[in-house]
Amino acid sequence: MSSKAYRATRVNEVNWEQIARGKEGLGVTVGIDVGKFDLLVICRWADGRFERPWRVKNPWEIATLVGVLKQVKADRKLVVALEPSGTYGEALRQALGDNGIDVQRVGTKASHDYAEVFDGVPSQHDGKDAAVVAELAALGKAKPWAYQAADSWEEELAYWVEEMVAQRQMVTLWQGRLEGLLARHWPEASQVLKLSSGTLLRILKRYGSPRALALDADAAKQLARWGRAFLSPEKIERLLAGAGSSVGVRVGEWERRQLGDYAEQALASRREVARAERRLRNLAVGHAVLQAQGKVVGVPTACVLWVSTGDPRKFDSAAAYRKAMGLNLVERSSGTYQGTLRISKRGSARTRQWLYFAAMRLVQKSGVRPWYEAKKARDEGDARRVLVAVMRKLAVALYHVGVRNEEFQPRRLFGRIGRSSGSSAKPSVSSKQRA
Repeated sequence: MSSKAYRATRVNEVNWEQIARGKEGLGVTVGIDVGKFDLLVICRWADGRFERPWRVKNPWEIATLVGVLKQVKADRKLVVALEPSGTYGEALRQALGDNGIDVQRVGTKASHDYAEVFDGVPSQHDGKDAAVVAELAALGKAKPWAYQAADSWEEELAYWVEEMVAQRQMVTLWQGRLEGLLARHWPEASQVLKLSSGTLLRILKRYGSPRALALDADAAKQLARWGRAFLSPEKIERLLAGAGSSVGVRVGEWERRQLGDYAEQALASRREVARAERRLRNLAVGHAVLQAQGKVVGVPTACVLWVSTGDPRKFDSAAAYRKAMGLNLVERSSGTYQGTLRISKRGSARTRQWLYFAAMRLVQKSGVRPWYEAKKARDEGDARRVLVAVMRKLAVALYHVGVRNEEFQPRRLFGRIGRSSGSSAKPSVSSKQRA
């Protein structure tokens, strides 16, 4: 292709009849590079020739592009291919589907790897990316990607997952602000109760300062009502003693209000998290996959995995499911550099975050802790790498639990350490006795 091969024409100026003259019956593969503001569209003829790109304003000129593509489809075979691009291409996919134009997906890694093969130059830009997508689709390296609107259950599940995640982030934000203020004004409190304690948050909301708590004659009874069986009399005594003799900086009027307001916001966000989790549990009732995975990692986490990674039943294997989570191992090496194995981190970061928390909970179980400690000792104490190893095992086990209805048995899954650190043991799960 010449140096000016990627000079784009506005889609409003495209004359398809003129472009197609002399190419009657020749199939076309259209590659589209999707951006936030622009789409670059390139046509590849079945004989390997390319047309110059068309520039489409996203989303304003999508209807114009669809009109041109309908002209193309009217008298020849048409294939339209895109790369995954977050939500920027969703409006285009919907418009194409509504007009009966099939869409295919080309993987981003495939197009990246093919860039230098395409023209001998490893560089990438929008026009070339569109041409590479068209080329790979023409070579059969694309998969069907029809737009499918989520049903009501899927939409509600996604809504409550987003609500739960957002409110958990708000809890973390307000607790982070309170931590700094408590270290300044009441350092003794965090030695008795965790900042995540609902009792401590209620204390801060009502009293706002250690002095106000110490002056309340009925404070002990109030704390007992808030803490119930989770707050022992010894802790109440220590908390009140610390409030009465605190060495923290004296709390001013506005600082007291600040402590109370932050605690109130944290409590409100905690209530919203609890409400979202209750709704997710209700939505998961009767759902075989979510119920099965929920027994292993908890129903809220199972819902997050469903929304962020997808239905595990749509994956060909456990390895593919784990790869979609970005937990497959990759190595970057060259003639002069020897890389180390690490996870690819492709896919949803939220999936990995929630699976990491699930792995942290899992290692507290008696069937997992010995394996965890032994592997950590072998890997020179790098706890994070060992937790990632737990995540990788857990991801594969979740596939078998959710898709094949197998029972999760941590003692068998983490029974022993493999002979080499790079090997990944198959999950040990036993089939349930079906009626």
